[in-house]
Amino acid sequence: MAFDFKKEYKEFYLPKNKPEIVTVPAANYIAVRGQGDPNEADGVYQRAIAVLYSVAYTLKMSYKTDHKIEGFYEYVVPPLEGFWWQDGVDGVDYTDKNSFHWISVIRLPDFVTQKDFDWAVETATKKKKLDCSTAEFLTIDEGLCVQIMHLGAFDDEPATVAVMDEYLTQNGYENDLNENRFHHEIYLSDARRVPPEKWKTVIRHPIKKR
Repeated sequence: MAFDFKKEYKEFYLPKNKPEIVTVPAANYIAVRGQGDPNEADGVYQRAIAVLYSVAYTLKMSYKTDHKIEGFYEYVVPPLEGFWWQDGVDGVDYTDKNSFHWISVIRLPDFVTQKDFDWAVETATKKKKLDCSTAEFLTIDEGLCVQIMHLGAFDDEPATVAVMDEYLTQNGYENDLNENRFHHEIYLSDARRVPPEKWKTVIRHPIKKR
């Protein structure tokens, strides 16, 4: 099933502040992988975000260049997302950010092909004078998940996750976090302009029937 971002944005990116179960179809992303504390100033994570947005906006503005993408329509670049995990940890340990592995992503419209993506990486590298070779074209099929809107700082997420876990217990499901399915966050607020207590973050966990 194709992921129509314009049509399905509300369902998958604007959940309520109470848990809900969704089946997320496969979608394509710009992705950069890394490890370590995302809060490190000028660290690997911050550089990864710069790469993601450079490629994303190169694709968005491609209609003003000689590279024409079949089926292209003007669109808003989707929000930044992140898949997070730690070796040997069941769930997420927010007190040990140095041990984080992550895949940072930005959703791609379905009309963007691997060829278009490769063009954007090459073009962004030249125009932005930024090595974008770490970016990859990644298809992710999340499947059955539980999600909720978290309001507040990232370090306050455990309380919201506990609400999701209780909901799963009451409804015959359990978390399915493993080496292939990860804690997922979608960032709807600009942390540079919005105070932490007002940050909106979609938290999504893979699940299965108990």
